[in-house]
Amino acid sequence: MRNTLLLLTTLTCLSACSPNEVGDVSLGLFTTKDIKLDAFNDPIVTGVTCHVSSIEANLDLADPSDSAIACRQTGPITAAMIAQIDKSKSGEVLFSKSKSIFFKTMKIRRIFDPQHQTLMYLSYSTKETSGSFKHSLSTVPLWGTEAYSELTGE
Repeated sequence: MRNTLLLLTTLTCLSACSPNEVGDVSLGLFTTKDIKLDAFNDPIVTGVTCHVSSIEANLDLADPSDSAIACRQTGPITAAMIAQIDKSKSGEVLFSKSKSIFFKTMKIRRIFDPQHQTLMYLSYSTKETSGSFKHSLSTVPLWGTEAYSELTGE
């Protein structure tokens, strides 16, 4: 019994531990669900850090779809960085993580809004749940950055 408990604890930690994890909130003693908090830096616009919260359901057949995202400027953002990003209307996927055994994936996509000089970060689920695709949006305005000054001439 003791070996089984040790094995389950180790497997739970290995499946739940992530190098990007900055927080872990248990949802109770009698549940296998936790709220995981991850941080990641945009790989091109390195002056942006996003924090994502999502439900992790280890050893559970649940369908964890809800997530939230908050992105902020945490360093310099240059025109050279903005020149390298995908500027299409669909942007580009920066992060992808499997969320359940039901082929559900959480993705984070960066989309550039040139009219408002803003980076948009969209967190979304790739599978419909209760008639809706769960999603969350955070924006990082370029106003006041080196990129804004160079791109607008101000």
